[in-house]
Amino acid sequence: MMLASSDWHERARAHRERLRHHTDAARWRRDRGIPHPIEDFLFTYYAFPFSLVESWWPGTGIALEWQDETSPGHPYDDGRHVVHDGVLRADPSRMTIKERARLTHMLELLEATQSRPPHFGCHGLHEWAMVYRGYSVRHEGTLPLRLPQDEIDRLVESRPVCCSHYDAFRFFDAEARPLNRLQPTLEARPDLEQPGCIHANMDLYKWCAKAMPWAGSDLLADCFELAIELRRNDMRASPYDVSAYGLAAIAIETPEGRREYEDAQRRLAVAAAPLRRRLIDQLRRSLESTVAHAIA
Repeated sequence: MMLASSDWHERARAHRERLRHHTDAARWRRDRGIPHPIEDFLFTYYAFPFSLVESWWPGTGIALEWQDETSPGHPYDDGRHVVHDGVLRADPSRMTIKERARLTHMLELLEATQSRPPHFGCHGLHEWAMVYRGYSVRHEGTLPLRLPQDEIDRLVESRPVCCSHYDAFRFFDAEARPLNRLQPTLEARPDLEQPGCIHANMDLYKWCAKAMPWAGSDLLADCFELAIELRRNDMRASPYDVSAYGLAAIAIETPEGRREYEDAQRRLAVAAAPLRRRLIDQLRRSLESTVAHAIA
């Protein structure tokens, strides 16, 4: 696919405007030391720079009309793009061996996740298991608990805990881990992650960011904005009181709340599925390009 100079400049401008709606607010809070445990999670937990989110990259398979190929220091002068005959494109053959290995691992994980049926029975209990017994409350300084500790503990003990996501499970309180039906490990991640999981779908942003510039910024923006919605639902279903941030609780301690959570989880899994497919396609395309170059 070839984009004329005017087309891709407009895409880059629209992308910056779209993403700076989020990054400008996060910068403002950071500079004033004002935490936002919900909206800023994507910048603190995943910790990618604002510039990666704001910059527009075409991704593998999209070529740009390039009107000044002698200009040094341009945004794509990163050693992974080439300019020839007035056309700029990402060149996957310039990946390092380490980068190819990382993208191959990501592709295998995403394909394995996509291949499984989604599970919607966890009801967001991972956040409750993290504050079980109250020994360590991650957001204690910014979010109060909306229920007494003994009620939180009783819910964790009375409901089936079935978290399949390693990065969520590793934050469980030590006494809550034996209550989980699964015992996820980093090595077993490709065997356990499934497409109904809130965190597996949020991680699409992480994997896409790690696959830049090959994945392309249009996909990155879509994954980022879905991750924000996933994070909001995650925290709404948590034992924290998020009302100060304009969010209503999803009371999973009630049958009605569990149905509400499951409905939201299903809707967000449907939204995540095409993004996962797009990312898989981009990874395949990029990795196949490196193999074709090596054979040639």
